[in-house]
Amino acid sequence: MIHVPREEALRYLGCGGAQPDEATAALLEARIRAVEEAADPRWTALEVPLTLCPGGAELGDWSIRSEKLRAHLEGCTAALLFGATLGVGVDRLIARSAAGRVAQAAVDQAVAAALIEAVCDDACDQLAGQYPGKYLRPRFSPGYGDFPLTDQPELLRRLDGPRKIGLTATDSCLLAPIKSVTAVIGVADTPGKCHAGGCATCSKTNCAFRRDTK
Repeated sequence: MIHVPREEALRYLGCGGAQPDEATAALLEARIRAVEEAADPRWTALEVPLTLCPGGAELGDWSIRSEKLRAHLEGCTAALLFGATLGVGVDRLIARSAAGRVAQAAVDQAVAAALIEAVCDDACDQLAGQYPGKYLRPRFSPGYGDFPLTDQPELLRRLDGPRKIGLTATDSCLLAPIKSVTAVIGVADTPGKCHAGGCATCSKTNCAFRRDTK
């Protein structure tokens, strides 16, 4: 079982390096247990051929217009389409909290955000084991930079996300369940940055929740 990284949950709560007071700490521990019990973590990945081209990249027969994604995949020989989710149970838990417990709902959101990142990191560790002698680039998701969020449904279609892990996209291209991630991961012959996604690949350097990526 993958557990919630407590320090990451505190970061998502906006605590920075400060430790919470006794009441907040107790609430955090309680909600970590609740989210872990509600979660049904699942993930899937699919290797596709990679061709870099002016202004974007071709993943198999899928052409994506994104200079940022192209630059991110520079030096890679293949790519992985990736999806992960905590399942609908966590969405329902957060919705129940939001109905009348504002502080609890905020903690649930932070805890679930930390957990889905931990699930993705664990999945990438497992994927790295399937590519001995290769290196995985950081996760790069639709909505990062100029990688259009509107590409979300197509990524899920190619992953067979709805059938394999119950992951779909809404009409506005948001993921459902909410606490989910989709991404493209480059496979390279040479090392680059660590496989962690999120802040490592995001250009929003003034974000209040940004972790130190130095």
